[in-house]
Amino acid sequence: MCYVGQNLVFEQASSLINNLTGSEFNAKQIERTCHLYGGLLEEETQNLIDLGASKEYTNQVANELHYAMIDGAMYPTKEDEYSWKEVKLGRIIRAQEILSSSEKRNFIETSTYVGHLGEAKDFFPKIEYFLDGLKKLVFLCDGAKWIWNWIELHYPNAIQILDFYHAKEHLCEFAKAYFSQESDRKKWIDQQCNSLLNETPEMVLQAIKDLEYQEKSTIERENLLNYYQININRIRYKDFKLQGLYIGSGAIESAHKTFQERLKLSGQHWTKDGLQKMTQLRAVYKSDDWERVRKIAKIAA
Repeated sequence: MCYVGQNLVFEQASSLINNLTGSEFNAKQIERTCHLYGGLLEEETQNLIDLGASKEYTNQVANELHYAMIDGAMYPTKEDEYSWKEVKLGRIIRAQEILSSSEKRNFIETSTYVGHLGEAKDFFPKIEYFLDGLKKLVFLCDGAKWIWNWIELHYPNAIQILDFYHAKEHLCEFAKAYFSQESDRKKWIDQQCNSLLNETPEMVLQAIKDLEYQEKSTIERENLLNYYQININRIRYKDFKLQGLYIGSGAIESAHKTFQERLKLSGQHWTKDGLQKMTQLRAVYKSDDWERVRKIAKIAA
């Protein structure tokens, strides 16, 4: 019931189970069961955190390179007059699990997902449980301060990379404000992206400063300069590429989509408690760690 319920809306889940097994479960039973085991997963995780535990890895795995990506996405809830709440999502990937399917496309065999509805202070201990036993970490994230501040504090020796496409997005926002002609805008963006990828971020900062002053784009220019200066060591893409590191965080964007496939369907509104519990089920499923649910079910039985 949990397995099907975290994949399909509860009405569809009950119909599928009943057709395959001859049972007579209804959607509410599927929902209650999913919430029960999602809650038990949450309790199990919290107990491990309270004990100060961290996931155990073999020496080989602990010393391998791992990528960690963190982001947040909004989901509809039916509390507080149908408001939107942020689910924070983390994805941890062994570098050797990133395989190439073509010259420009990669796929990931397995990875670990961590999800939490609520504040960052409650999310971080959940992902720390999986990170603390790993010795070679690369954080590949967007420019959110709450993420980088936590990384600086808890993982100061890790490599930090700002997702290249976020860096480019900020460049494009400024260029849109500064250049009136699209051809000029595109040419300038291409030049700066080439410098970001193949030269140094200092060259891009200087190129921005060297542009003729325009009052209409003053704020955008200052915002871009500040953004790049704050992230100066996270946008040294040439150096990262020479080390064989990835510079795009598309894997966390696709992770959100896999959660939204179930939790953000048209017409769905969750209670905050229900969304939290379903997030835990979905995270365990996507992490290929469904044995956790089976063990809890055996104990409950």
